[in-house]
Amino acid sequence: MSADEILGRAREERRAILTEIESKEVLKGAGINCLDTRLARDRAEAVSLSEDIGYPVVLKISSPEITHKSDAGGVKINLGSNTEVEKAFDEIMASAREKFPDAEIKGVSVQAMARPGIEIIMGMTRDPQFGPVLMFGLGGVFVEILKDVTFRIVPLEKRDASEMIREIKGFKLLEGYRGQDPANIESLEDMLLKLSAFVDGKEEIKEIDMNPVFAYKDDALVVDARIILDTEGT
Repeated sequence: MSADEILGRAREERRAILTEIESKEVLKGAGINCLDTRLARDRAEAVSLSEDIGYPVVLKISSPEITHKSDAGGVKINLGSNTEVEKAFDEIMASAREKFPDAEIKGVSVQAMARPGIEIIMGMTRDPQFGPVLMFGLGGVFVEILKDVTFRIVPLEKRDASEMIREIKGFKLLEGYRGQDPANIESLEDMLLKLSAFVDGKEEIKEIDMNPVFAYKDDALVVDARIILDTEGT
């Protein structure tokens, strides 16, 4: 399903929040590298998809109304067998239904365990005066505690993307700090430029949260994503 079809369906359903799977499909359509994530509607499908993707896998609750999945007991990681997937599926569904009894639950998302990388956060918020504004920073505790992020107004040029990345206080971590592999800066710049090109003119998109993005020495990969739509006037 194309990005326009996904956005159109959400508008028809008067939904403001896309699921993780929908969000990633929209970003993939913009050429942004996202971790393959698939929807399992029942236990058997969760096992089948896990076998197809390859162990170990991660299961997460899939619901447009449950944005903080961990709070719902809706995340199980590093699952290494069919038995573990079956057990995790049942526990996730039971916990989500108990804590969010009125939520529409589509099933669980299934994805591979991403290889470790430098944790990055990227996103977009739509400012009433300036329009879409992109954000870039180190993820995890760096964004939660240190607020080590930079911003630019869309549209971005390559120079803007380069400056955004290099302006953060923790840039040395991306260069390969204390023997750690450096991040592929060009891949991060490319991701910012593709995000800028995508949101420029997409007024129905209010917010994009790509968190985390894992930066590797050879690439960058969106591991989780959320898109919020502007439903006013729809």
